Amino acid sequence: MTSGSASSAWLDQLVVEPMAERDLDEVLAIERHSFPSAWSRGSYERELRNDNCYYFCVRSAGVLVAYAGLWTILDEAHITTIAVHPQWRRRGLATRLMATLIGLAHREGAITLTLEVRERNEAALALYRKLGFEQKGILPGYYGDTGENGIVMSKTLNNEIP
Repeated sequence: MTSGSASSAWLDQLVVEPMAERDLDEVLAIERHSFPSAWSRGSYERELRNDNCYYFCVRSAGVLVAYAGLWTILDEAHITTIAVHPQWRRRGLATRLMATLIGLAHREGAITLTLEVRERNEAALALYRKLGFEQKGILPGYYGDTGENGIVMSKTLNNEIP
């Protein structure tokens, strides 16, 4: 499998499933490769016990290669995290996970879907824009680990059916 492959049939072989505590070692390994400050195991454990939180993993041949999370509160949904293992990036996994999250937000009755992203994360910004998210604001120094600004992005779901 290489990036930019003409065939994306391999995407159909991936399994998207709810995250469970047994997945956390693999999640945390990807987390450390993906972010300057990783969430703790305890943070994920609390999220997994929260009825308003939904977390998913993507597996290829049993190996966890990506994950993402979403909160739902009344008619709003918020993407909390999304990460793809470095060896699996630029293959459509983030797009697939985003489709899962958007579909879930829609089914849960959300009208608005929001997220924050580091201002220098060009790949993520491009993905979110491609999916219809628009910049709504800047959070100065939001990411305390680097002092980087956060970009607040939002998408109105409008009865969109994924």
